[in-house]
Amino acid sequence: MITISAGDFEKIVQHARSELPEEACGLIAGVREGENRIIKKVYFLTNLDHSNEHFSLDQKEQLNAVKDMRAKGLVPLGNWHSHPETPARMSQEDKRLAYDKQASYMILSLMDKENPVLHSFRRSGDEFSPEEVVIK
Repeated sequence: MITISAGDFEKIVQHARSELPEEACGLIAGVREGENRIIKKVYFLTNLDHSNEHFSLDQKEQLNAVKDMRAKGLVPLGNWHSHPETPARMSQEDKRLAYDKQASYMILSLMDKENPVLHSFRRSGDEFSPEEVVIK
């Protein structure tokens, strides 16, 4: 299970909307409590691909985010990106690039502009399983 505050969820939605028609992306950090993950900070990074179908994180921004996480005593929990025109599911490219079995891969669908949908996935071997998302 991964928990995100309603405020951080809304920040992700607003940022993703501001990046349309491109995919928005970023990192998530927080704490682990057993199998539960609690997001304490969301990072907004530049999509270097400037595409509505894929993203690449800016490495300098990524490094700065990791430094900030360490300074705040947080651990990296994974990443997030938006799907401007498709459902919140792992695309073939998402699966190909998702190699970290410890990470959560969050996808925000803006397909229905008025009702964004956030899902999260975890890798186990070659399979991806949905991870329960709790918005508090």
